[in-house]
Amino acid sequence: MQCIQDIIAWSGKVAHCISVYIRSRKHSRWALRPIPDHYPVYVRLTAFGFVLGMMEVALATAVAKRDADGSRRHLQVLSDDNVDFCSNDYLGFARSRELADAIASAPHGHGSTGSRLVTGTSQLHLDVEAELAAFYGYPSALVFNSGYLANLSVLSAVPQPGDFVLYDELVHNSCREGLRLGRATSAAFRHNDIEDLRARLASAPATGNRVVVVESVYSMDGHIAPLVAMVRLCREFNAALIVDEAHGVAVDGPQGAGVVRALGLEKDVFCTVYTFGKGMGIHGAVVCGPLVLKEYLVNYARPFVYSTSLPASDMVTIRAAHAYCASAAGDSARRQLQSRVRRFRSRVRENAVAIPPASLLHSSTAIQGVVCPGNARVLAAAAHLRTQGFNVVAIRAPTVPVHSERLRIILHAYNTDAEIDALVQHLAAFFLKHPASRL
Repeated sequence: MQCIQDIIAWSGKVAHCISVYIRSRKHSRWALRPIPDHYPVYVRLTAFGFVLGMMEVALATAVAKRDADGSRRHLQVLSDDNVDFCSNDYLGFARSRELADAIASAPHGHGSTGSRLVTGTSQLHLDVEAELAAFYGYPSALVFNSGYLANLSVLSAVPQPGDFVLYDELVHNSCREGLRLGRATSAAFRHNDIEDLRARLASAPATGNRVVVVESVYSMDGHIAPLVAMVRLCREFNAALIVDEAHGVAVDGPQGAGVVRALGLEKDVFCTVYTFGKGMGIHGAVVCGPLVLKEYLVNYARPFVYSTSLPASDMVTIRAAHAYCASAAGDSARRQLQSRVRRFRSRVRENAVAIPPASLLHSSTAIQGVVCPGNARVLAAAAHLRTQGFNVVAIRAPTVPVHSERLRIILHAYNTDAEIDALVQHLAAFFLKHPASRL
């Protein structure tokens, strides 16, 4: 009965989501009634128009909680008529005609028919992995189906029992999940804080290996990790450094090879994960590191061992995307992107009367953000911009800490100066009309 009472309590908060229908021995029809405590009743619960079993009740209750605090997520189709300020296609590769033609002209089949350890490895897979190792400056490369699976594989399998892993508090969920599934002890250090990392390395257990996990560019803030200082620190404490380059690849470094390569740190970073679903504009990921790392992952990384391989068509796509990234067109797109970033930040600063200067996140990357505290307020801001023709995403708590909710604005090489100016103009208008105290 207490379970049903709990459901009723939630239905009161989100009446459109869960309804409780009662039929007792004295009634022949289902109706919304209070639960009596003096005779048996039959209970039927509905949510989203469906009658629920008890498992579904538990799931509907969890969704209702998200409704109540404004954090419920929805699948949505964004308008193609709006200007894109939210996708991770930083350089426009996903919409590139040249890249599409290169992929279409290459002969390939469909479907890999099995995992890499059974029928899913072709000579093309091995050739592309060798090319990727050379492109990123590492002895070996192993392709994964996605960046999430790559991080999950590395961090669940590589750190051993007795090892101690320190990770930046803002690393991606895939890193945290990998560590949660792994066998090593782990703890967070303050974001990009070298002194906090030093203190935690100094106090780490003497047994086992020390491992440090960071991103090169952080997806919610656009911050760049101080990798040179981190390499020095890891060398001092004999720690292995693992870097997630999801938002650095294609955008930074020579030919778009990432931040690690730009700084010449390939020999100092034990392992780097490069994701292709962002700046590369395609799908998949690769883990680069020493030869023994590849052999170890082939044997112990369960997401790799038990997943059907990417098909040959995807390997052709990966090869074509890297060739395009290294071309003159790729260099031109990177220059255009940096110009767009500078213009956006300049226009926001010019509107300081409307947009508080402190609300603009400190970022020199394509990932920009304007803090708009409160889930309701940031959702309203994003909705306003969509009605004005701009696709911008609201990042809410708990994805980011409470009171740091923000509009995540992604700039692209293909955004025009006029589009950026108009976006900032409409953003400033919203801030003037809806100051923080009103929502």
